[in-house]
Amino acid sequence: MNSKEIPYKIYLSENELPTSWYNVRADMKKKPAPLLNPVTHKPMTFDDLRPVFCDELVKQELNETDAFIQIPDEIREFYKMYRPAPLVRAYCLEKKLNTPAKIYYKFEGNNTSGSHKLNSAIAQAYYAKQQGLKGVTTETGAGQWGTALSMACSYFDLDCHVYMVKCSYEQKPFRREVMRTYGASVTPSPSDTTEVGRKILQEFPGTSGSLGCAISEAVEAATKHEGYRYVLGSVLNQVLLHQTVIGLETMTAMDKYGIKPDVIIGCAGGGSNLGGLIAPFMGRKLRGEADYQFIAVEPASCPSLTRGKFVYDYCDTGHVCPLSKMYTLGSEFIPSANHAGGLRYHGMNSVLSQLYDDKLLEARTVEQTAVFKAAQDFARVEGILPAPESSHAIKVAIDEALKCKETGEEKTILFGLTGTGYFDMYAYKAFNDGTMSDYIPTEEDLQRGFNGIPRFDGNNI
Repeated sequence: MNSKEIPYKIYLSENELPTSWYNVRADMKKKPAPLLNPVTHKPMTFDDLRPVFCDELVKQELNETDAFIQIPDEIREFYKMYRPAPLVRAYCLEKKLNTPAKIYYKFEGNNTSGSHKLNSAIAQAYYAKQQGLKGVTTETGAGQWGTALSMACSYFDLDCHVYMVKCSYEQKPFRREVMRTYGASVTPSPSDTTEVGRKILQEFPGTSGSLGCAISEAVEAATKHEGYRYVLGSVLNQVLLHQTVIGLETMTAMDKYGIKPDVIIGCAGGGSNLGGLIAPFMGRKLRGEADYQFIAVEPASCPSLTRGKFVYDYCDTGHVCPLSKMYTLGSEFIPSANHAGGLRYHGMNSVLSQLYDDKLLEARTVEQTAVFKAAQDFARVEGILPAPESSHAIKVAIDEALKCKETGEEKTILFGLTGTGYFDMYAYKAFNDGTMSDYIPTEEDLQRGFNGIPRFDGNNI
């Protein structure tokens, strides 16, 4: 099909909404390593995980064999409020860059939460309600996950307790107020409301917090209150699974118009939006049906893939969660208070870590000021103010398009625009005022995090 016949926005019908999530682990020749008990270092079982997570979510977390897991009708009905999401041809950006490349982005910002996070939030809230629970606890970085979960819990009449990374709690007060509007309680983390929070505050006085800290507090709160479970917005395999609606819709839309992406780009924090976008395409690559270049983009201030170690590590700063084999900077690594709050996690999803280690996925780091320059350039021609997290993907998409300008290659570039930046105006103000700075951790900074990685037989530090 001639590119001129492709509309600016490709919309699928409700009938084309995915009926199942795609589990990429089923097609991986080398499976991700299992979660380990932090005390015994034995693989975690269903019974081990039940006190923390909802039963059905534990089954999804441990499932490595079923390629497709059916989406319950109640979740699909909720999805129809804002899905299918559009696939957009960035014609104006292409013209501005004067590139022969074709640029597409999957836009996930057309719901009140402002991001892709609602795709998993509604699933996790649904399973909590089905189990008869009173409520859930969670952490949030930039606030997009907390917002999405508060919306989902309100829909199912569940209590929602959110521990928000302190620097984001202070930088993004309006995101906090959206959560409260939907009925959630929001606590800056680390806090003095939990044992682990008080311990972290004592050890790191004045800390701006991290996702690892907030996770520890949320897990403690869930396990100490009957009728509650902990839910997570990224990192876990169950979350990546739910987010595959992004990639499945994208693949259907592209197939419909005969479009094959050469390069697929996503920002990478814990891995949910990157994994959700690339998983179905990665499945084709793993099965030998097609080939793509996958690029994970992470902040230079929190470079887990590019400068981390592929080892078993704690998923949280308080060491109460299972050990996961992942690319990690160490659970005690506290990143600088950069504006991409959702990308400040010390580790990467185990599936994506394994794919990266197998060289099926590449990774790049970008600095904060360059990210916001790309965000500004994009906003001025495409009419969407992007979230700082998604803007990491925009930066590399622009880089790739400019390479095509130099070489004359007509590559097709796809990236995930998984959030809007309307609650990030303090960050945009810092960029516009010229007060934004870049921070890259030194080897000494990283070593402090690596020193906290657990030492035991089989964990090659």
